[in-house]
Amino acid sequence: MLLYQITAYKVIIASRKNINTIFCMRDLDELFAALARSRFRSRFRLGKKEQAYLYDKGMDTIRRHAFDFVNQRIAPAHPVHDGKQTPMRGHPVFIAQHATGTCCRKCLAKWHRIPAGIALNEEQVKYIVEVLCTWLERQIDDQEDVRK
Repeated sequence: MLLYQITAYKVIIASRKNINTIFCMRDLDELFAALARSRFRSRFRLGKKEQAYLYDKGMDTIRRHAFDFVNQRIAPAHPVHDGKQTPMRGHPVFIAQHATGTCCRKCLAKWHRIPAGIALNEEQVKYIVEVLCTWLERQIDDQEDVRK
C-alpha cells in the first residue's frame, strides 16, 4: 500500500520499505514575482562587461556555461565553500545566480524548495539552468526596451 502526502512544497510517496520525496520546484512566474519583491535579489543587473560577454558568446554558449557552473559548484550534496562559491561578478551566470537565489544550497532551499544536503538530480539542474537563462533573457529584453 502506498501513502501519498501532498504539501505546498513536496510530495512524499511512502511504502513500508521505501520513502521517496519528490520536491516540487516553483512555477517560474511565481518565482520571478517573489524575487521582484526582494530588495536584495531585485537589485542585480548585468553590467556592461557582462552584457557584452553575453552578446558576444550568445545564449547557447551561456547556457552551457550555466550547466557547467551549476554542476560543479551547486549540484553536490555538500558543495565546497557553500555560501561563498559564487562570485558576485565576472560572468553573466554569476550575476543571474545571485539575482535568482541559485547561488548556494541555502538559497536553493529558500527560493526554490530544493533541500540542501542532497545532490541535485538532472531535472533539478535543468530547472536551475532554465531559471538562470530566463533571468538573462529578461535582462536582455529590458536593456533593449531602455534603448528604444
